[in-house]
Amino acid sequence: MKKELIQQGAEAKIFLDTEENLILKERIKKGYRIKEIDEKIRKQRTRAERKLLKKASEIINTPKPLENEDEYKIEIPYIKGKKLSNSLQDFNKEKQKKIMQELGKKVSILHDNNIIHGDLTTSNFIFKDEEENVYLIDFGLGFISQKIEDKAVDLHLLKQALETKHASNYEMLFEEFLKGYKKSQDYEKVIQRIRLLEKRGRYKYK
Repeated sequence: MKKELIQQGAEAKIFLDTEENLILKERIKKGYRIKEIDEKIRKQRTRAERKLLKKASEIINTPKPLENEDEYKIEIPYIKGKKLSNSLQDFNKEKQKKIMQELGKKVSILHDNNIIHGDLTTSNFIFKDEEENVYLIDFGLGFISQKIEDKAVDLHLLKQALETKHASNYEMLFEEFLKGYKKSQDYEKVIQRIRLLEKRGRYKYK
C-alpha cells in the first residue's frame, strides 16, 4: 500500500492509496481523552459515518465504503475528478446552472431519506465529466434527522459557502440549486424555515 496524506483535520487524516485507488480516512487519537473513552468515541463516529455513507451511496452518487476490520478507518473508492470549489467558475453560465440544479436534486433525495450532510460546500462535491456525475463526499458531520430545521440549516450553510467561495454569482447559483431541490417533499417547509433562520440571524457571518 502506498499512502499519500492529502488532508488533515482535527478529527481525521485523509490518505490516498495510489496503488489501490482508494481514499482512507483514519480517525486521530486524542491524547487529552481517557484511552477507553477516546476509543469508544472514535469507534462510534467511524461506525456512524460508514453507515451514513453506505445509505447515501444507495440513493445518490456517493462512493460506497468498503468493508474492513479496522474500527477507526473508512476506505472508499477514489473518485477522480475536480472539486467544484476549484472548477465551478471555469464553466459557462448555462453549465453552472445545470450543475447546481443537479446538486439540488441530489440533496433533495438525501433529505427525503432524512440524511443531513452537515457540511454542504462546493469543496465536498466532485465533478466528473458531466453534471449527472457529480459526487457528494465527506459525511463526517452528517447525521439522520427528520427535522425541517436540520434540513434548512444544511441548505443555509450551503448558501453561506457559495457566498464565501463564489461571491460574484452566489445568488444565481443558490437559486438554481433550489430549482433542483424543489423535488423534495418538504421543499416549502424548508424554504420557510430558511427565511426564519435568516431573520433570526443565527447563522449570519460575524
